[in-house]
Amino acid sequence: MSGHSKWATIKHKKAAADAKRGKVFTRLIREIQIASREGGGDPDANPRLRTAISGAKAQSMPQDNIKKAILRGTGQMEGLTFEEITFEGYAPSGVAVIVEVVTDNRNRTVSELRHVFSKNGGNLGENGCVGWMFDKRTLAVVAKKDCGEERLMEIALGAGAEDLVDEGDNWQVVAPFEACNDLVKALEDAEVPTVSVEVTMIPQNTIKVEGKGAVSVLRMLDLLEEHDDTHNVYSNFDIDEKELEALSAW
Repeated sequence: MSGHSKWATIKHKKAAADAKRGKVFTRLIREIQIASREGGGDPDANPRLRTAISGAKAQSMPQDNIKKAILRGTGQMEGLTFEEITFEGYAPSGVAVIVEVVTDNRNRTVSELRHVFSKNGGNLGENGCVGWMFDKRTLAVVAKKDCGEERLMEIALGAGAEDLVDEGDNWQVVAPFEACNDLVKALEDAEVPTVSVEVTMIPQNTIKVEGKGAVSVLRMLDLLEEHDDTHNVYSNFDIDEKELEALSAW
């Protein structure tokens, strides 16, 4: 959990800046479109769409934007056609990386991400080369000010959650991928607001990085995250908390 938590912490710190550039909304809209295209426009019958809508609401996305994204996804409104591609490879120090992208131009995206890997000491591999090192899980983040530990534990366990992790100002609720819909519904029914809800990839084991190695890893992950087509970046690195604080400042 360590590598995922620390990389997520960095991304959360950058969320405000991303929001100003509209990147958060863009990624959320693409996710809603794809979820609608694959599973239909009814969130009650489409867990992935339900999760995407929950994430959009957590970022205060207007309801009209959500409706339009659903309509484009189901083909009821014209718009660009997106596809999902998953890349797997290695960052410096042998750190495993998974990059999920949503793109309307596969060839362009493949070329650009291959360039990011090769120019930053990484290596883009074949599908499956690192995926086996990660487990697919549901991750819900709840602010401590909005719910106490005992109450959240009761709600989460009742919805099939596996763990409750203390992350400073927030709780992280970890549940099986299949329990995503049940967890979201349980939190909604209990009127517990969420900072975010996502289906994520959590590493089974982590690789310790420090010094120049840590700088190289974080630089490459940051470049991958900043790519316009990137939807999610997962990695299995671990880094000392104090060093992370210093490096994340850049």
